[in-house]
Amino acid sequence: MNKTRIAVLGATGRMGRAVIQALSETRQPVVLGAAFERSGHALIGQDAAVQAGLPPSGVLIADDLAARAADFDVVIDFTRPEGTLAALAVCRAHGKGMVIGTTGFTPEQKQQLADAAQQIPLCIAANFSVGVNVCLNLLEQAARVLAADSDIEIVEAHHKHKVDAPSGTALAMGEAVARGAGIDLATHAIYARQGHTGAREAGKIGFATVRGGDVVGDHTVMFLGEGERVEITHKASSRQNFARGAVRAAGWLGGKAAGTYSMREVLGL
Repeated sequence: MNKTRIAVLGATGRMGRAVIQALSETRQPVVLGAAFERSGHALIGQDAAVQAGLPPSGVLIADDLAARAADFDVVIDFTRPEGTLAALAVCRAHGKGMVIGTTGFTPEQKQQLADAAQQIPLCIAANFSVGVNVCLNLLEQAARVLAADSDIEIVEAHHKHKVDAPSGTALAMGEAVARGAGIDLATHAIYARQGHTGAREAGKIGFATVRGGDVVGDHTVMFLGEGERVEITHKASSRQNFARGAVRAAGWLGGKAAGTYSMREVLGL
């Protein structure tokens, strides 16, 4: 069986190194084909596997995705929206798939992703953890039953270096709850409370954000009813969970038709 060749963006960052480690451990039909960093990075030309704490792979870190397009089939990207969109243009031009874990896209940027998916396969997820995606499935089911009689709150915590809030995972959880409840998250979400807010309005979905230390990612959704509450929680203790899920998605995406896919399809949920 031919292996899908994977390119890793941000190869020396926390998630980039985790993905390269996951590629070395997986049983999926994938292999590291290329690794990239921004132009001028001090580690350009170094062995990508060595930078991830592994034996040499012969794959050297480069800074020109288009120039190395022949070396990969699918890109795994956990960078920032501007980097993702730059890579998207290259992948679109060369017919390459992308696994995208970047969050914080504007509506206009999301439209660019949707446009590209008319030509290439994209797997987009706010969180590639298998456990988180099982939780999303559970949340949709729980909301169908509990939302009518519950106040719903979503609390998330991440490390102090995270730049967007709420987290993409928290928003995905909100979307799952909204689907189950049959409502539109955009018109029912409350992202901040301060001062004299008055009594809580029924049907709203509240978000609370915590930032500090080295928290990898904690998420809890609370269905708060009269006399009881149901909480669904996921806590990540290692980025390898996300990296393993992304590698699994990349192996699944190889050879797929153009379109937008999620971890629901990858996991058969």
